[in-house]
Amino acid sequence: MGKRRVAIVGLGRTYHRTRRPDVNIPELCYEAAKAALEDANLEFKDIDAVVVGNMEFFENRSMTEMWQMDHIGGYLRSGVHVATGGTVGATVASTGFEYAASGLFNHVLALGFEKQSEADSRAAIRLTGDPIIGRSLMRAAVGVFAQFAFNYMLQSGCREEHAAMVRLRADKNACRNPWAHLKIGLQSIDQILESPYLLTPLRYLDMCPTSEGAAAMIIAPEERARKITNKPVWVKDWEVAHNSGSQETYGAPLVPTTSLTEAATILFKRNGITNPRRDISVAELYTPSTYGELLWIESYRLCEDGEAWKLEEKGVFDMEGEFPVNPSGGVLATNAIASTGVLRPLECALQLREDAGEHQITRKPHLAFSTGWGGFSWTVAHLLSNTLD
Repeated sequence: MGKRRVAIVGLGRTYHRTRRPDVNIPELCYEAAKAALEDANLEFKDIDAVVVGNMEFFENRSMTEMWQMDHIGGYLRSGVHVATGGTVGATVASTGFEYAASGLFNHVLALGFEKQSEADSRAAIRLTGDPIIGRSLMRAAVGVFAQFAFNYMLQSGCREEHAAMVRLRADKNACRNPWAHLKIGLQSIDQILESPYLLTPLRYLDMCPTSEGAAAMIIAPEERARKITNKPVWVKDWEVAHNSGSQETYGAPLVPTTSLTEAATILFKRNGITNPRRDISVAELYTPSTYGELLWIESYRLCEDGEAWKLEEKGVFDMEGEFPVNPSGGVLATNAIASTGVLRPLECALQLREDAGEHQITRKPHLAFSTGWGGFSWTVAHLLSNTLD
């Protein structure tokens, strides 16, 4: 990062739904931007730079940022449009942190959005090819996470009911979060195990929804942050990692999690974290499937390999548990892709400020871990703190 220490000083988001026909893209983004500014007691005229992102490549449309500059404070100001696939929201946040740390800008708006009903980003999550003959070649999200699920079950001993426990936890958390999209009101894992298969062993309720919405943060350097709010959330550190070896591709027998482990290992070592479940208060992980959440928890070295489903049985990852994971309901409840990646650090910031309301964790928070993940195993990981060490 740059030389200046920076903090998140304003948080804003829209309600997320399957579709938002009541607004166009600029209006949707305005909702989140205005809410973030109000949270920071700032106005649009105070913004020095804007970082905005969405799944542009997947949507088959370009330069959406040009439609909305008047609505999010970007007119005649510096800015950049970010488009990095599934990691886009996490990259928006990281870019906003860098902008504020650079010494060039004092108030940076970082905003991610998705309005999927006006494009075709759903194509990235559908099955592609023949589900039997072409299984090993499928690249769309359902096929990929079915492979993850099968391999994880084979390697760890996890069973379908453990994945159902993850969905049940996510739904209970989402039902306590007024901003979440999918709130089913599940009462038992049997309801989840009765949902139809998408691609064995992946069931309908094992995957995230497709959502529309926007999320935004205001980021400022230390001297400004202390003047804006008495609850700054400090950006302690962040790391990015990519898979590079040909062995771990989607068609290989191994599950591609190298980038997750590398990002977490570097981040934790650099910040003296030797026992993540002890040293970190809460995690908001970008996990689009139930099996993926268990595998990701292990890959981020939050527990040993093959241990996540056993800890799930014990309630370790519950909101009231030893190590709360996705108390917001996570991606399994809300997935407006670019917004999703911004929501992870946003939700961590709410927890650290103790402003999460009904989905506030019971553990006293001090350090939070948020992540983004995208195709071909690209990982972004952030550490946020409510104190500046």
